[in-house]
Amino acid sequence: MGGTLGLAARNGFPDEYLALGQQLTRTCYEMYRKMATGLSPEIVYFNTAPSGLEDIYVKPADTHNLQRPETIESLFYLYRLTGNKTYQDWGWEIFQAFEKHTRLEEGYTSIGNVQNVNNVGTKNKMESFWIAETLKYLYLLFSEDHDLIPLDAFVFNTEGHPLPIYS
Repeated sequence: MGGTLGLAARNGFPDEYLALGQQLTRTCYEMYRKMATGLSPEIVYFNTAPSGLEDIYVKPADTHNLQRPETIESLFYLYRLTGNKTYQDWGWEIFQAFEKHTRLEEGYTSIGNVQNVNNVGTKNKMESFWIAETLKYLYLLFSEDHDLIPLDAFVFNTEGHPLPIYS
């Protein structure tokens, strides 16, 4: 969603959309950064209690990570739109966490617990969107060739496939 808001600002919506997209993407990144493994859980809850010590919390049933692409997608869009290498740095941190905690000899896997580095609970299941979207957006995030699928000539559908923009 953060990247989509950035694209809206690039295409005629007020600049506030970009700022909101950047803030939302920072929140998504923090959900990775705050977990012991550096990987975001499937569901995070915002702590609205005034006495709460942490901004977010995770319920035990929600600690799994399915290698979803949405945060990486937003990092890619915002990097391309702003040139701010912070988005690449965040993406690299996340990629390294995926390498450390989800890589198997045969490929990659979803994990059951992002809060326990000693027992992440590999599921021996690699979702199709891991390769089709998450890794694609990581590749594009780190590519310095901005002519590779330029955002003024292509739009990505919900499955990460680039479609040409016709005028």
